[in-house]
Amino acid sequence: MKRFAVTEFGRPLCALVEDDPAPSGSEVLLDLERCGVCHTDLHLREGHYDLGGGRRLSLADRGVTPPVTLGHEILGRIAAAGPEAGDVGIGRRVLVFPWIGCGSCHRCMAGEENLCATGRCLGVHRPGGFAEKVVVPHPRYLIDVEGLDPSAAATLACSGLTAYSALRKVGGDPARDWLLLIGAGGLGQSALRLARALGHARIAIADTAPDKRARAQALGADLVLDPADPEARTALLGLETGLAAAIDFVGNAETTRFAIDTLRRGGRSITVGMFGGEITLSLPLLPLRALTLTGSYVGNLGELRDLVALVREHGLTLVETETIPLAEAEEAMRRLEAGAVAGRLVLANRS
Repeated sequence: MKRFAVTEFGRPLCALVEDDPAPSGSEVLLDLERCGVCHTDLHLREGHYDLGGGRRLSLADRGVTPPVTLGHEILGRIAAAGPEAGDVGIGRRVLVFPWIGCGSCHRCMAGEENLCATGRCLGVHRPGGFAEKVVVPHPRYLIDVEGLDPSAAATLACSGLTAYSALRKVGGDPARDWLLLIGAGGLGQSALRLARALGHARIAIADTAPDKRARAQALGADLVLDPADPEARTALLGLETGLAAAIDFVGNAETTRFAIDTLRRGGRSITVGMFGGEITLSLPLLPLRALTLTGSYVGNLGELRDLVALVREHGLTLVETETIPLAEAEEAMRRLEAGAVAGRLVLANRS
């Protein structure tokens, strides 16, 4: 089999050839069909996150060491299973939940493996989907997606799940309250479509790119803004009922400040993106404005199952996808890094 891996942080992906893996215990082996390409893959290739002020969060210090086979939006067909996996249905098309924890801590036992402090996530700690074959540690992480478009379904494991989980944290009255989505790329597009399916009636989208704003307008956003425009803050502060919540899919100093500055009293800012940086907060304003600042990290297995059911029920396609050969994984990374992707790039194993 071939896999495309980070063999040295900050360097292009390398193609590695090795023996096909053999599943043992409860493991399940998949023949890859699709794998989405995510901004998280860029951070993993670089080996760090920008904490602002010249500081970095080193992935090596967090137990992520090369070679790293990227890819966590994994969809494939079951090829084989270990003796403890049970009847998994050989040949069945499945989506993989990649945010796997240790399985024994209080977070994992509560169904929140994505928040496990010692996670073993596919595409991060375990080999992921930039490969012809993928080993999944247990069949409980497999979700049936027969009948769904495979490229679109693959993106549900991260892009869709991340948007869905963040939306579930908004609270309030979706029929009345204004919701702001910052960033109209793949995540923002997914969030807009999901927000409508979840009953949000007043949705604003902010993005500095004119083409992305035009796309958001075409998708039916109620208000589209350029956050660099001084009038954008005025427009949000003047909304009837005020801005109840903002979900930031970018996550840099400018977008976080934009969200905080435009929320009404009692508003909620949910940071998802990890482009990096830092902000300074006047602490008395947090209680005076009764603000809630929170982060949202992908989502849990139950949420992914709920998301797939929601997509089936409403016939949703969350984001436009472009499918390219698995062998072009490095080219896909470069395109994503350059901002030359309208929705989501998805790698396909055509062998």
